[in-house]
Amino acid sequence: MSLRINQTAPDFTAATTHGALQFHDWIGDGWAVLFSHPKNFTPVCTTELGTMAGLEGEFKKRGVKVIGISVDPVENHDKWKQDIKIATSFNVEYPLIGDKDLKIAKLYDMLPEDAGSSSEGRTPADNATVRSVYVIGPDKKIKLILTYPMTTGRNFNEILRAIDSIQLTAKHQVATPANWEQGDDVIITAAISNEDAIRRFGSFDTVLPYLRKTKQPAA
Repeated sequence: MSLRINQTAPDFTAATTHGALQFHDWIGDGWAVLFSHPKNFTPVCTTELGTMAGLEGEFKKRGVKVIGISVDPVENHDKWKQDIKIATSFNVEYPLIGDKDLKIAKLYDMLPEDAGSSSEGRTPADNATVRSVYVIGPDKKIKLILTYPMTTGRNFNEILRAIDSIQLTAKHQVATPANWEQGDDVIITAAISNEDAIRRFGSFDTVLPYLRKTKQPAA
């Protein structure tokens, strides 16, 4: 069964480059990003994991932990890190899960169309995870799901942008418009009356009866 936004993220135990962990315990009281890549020692994945390593500080600023996963064994992850450093100049310091039995990949629906009920009935391509992204909140609920094909590398700045929106809108009764960036105007939700909007935000612009914009609230 597919996972959905606002569903509790499935918990699991896993072997990682940082040792064994229990996923919910590892998340703790903060936010987390779980992202999969198809296979170690491949070109697009190398650029992706290096890019994430370079942005890890930005995720930490937002209280977000990062963890990667593929069906490669943990020892394979450790060997690959040097290639990532050569290609991107960044050290991968966040944990990488080794999911060689496909348990977590199946739990999080990270595999392409299934060619069998077990690894024995699947081709090598079927066994590789697609490029999935799950953003999980402190309540352990899924806030964002993104899935990219194997040939398309992700824009991790977009994932940061989405997290900024999710964290902002979780705190204030606002939404963010298309192409929103930090500091841009936000949309006042329909749950807030005009009178309440003035009390909360001071002023706003009515573009349409159902579209009211105001300055981004302070964090």
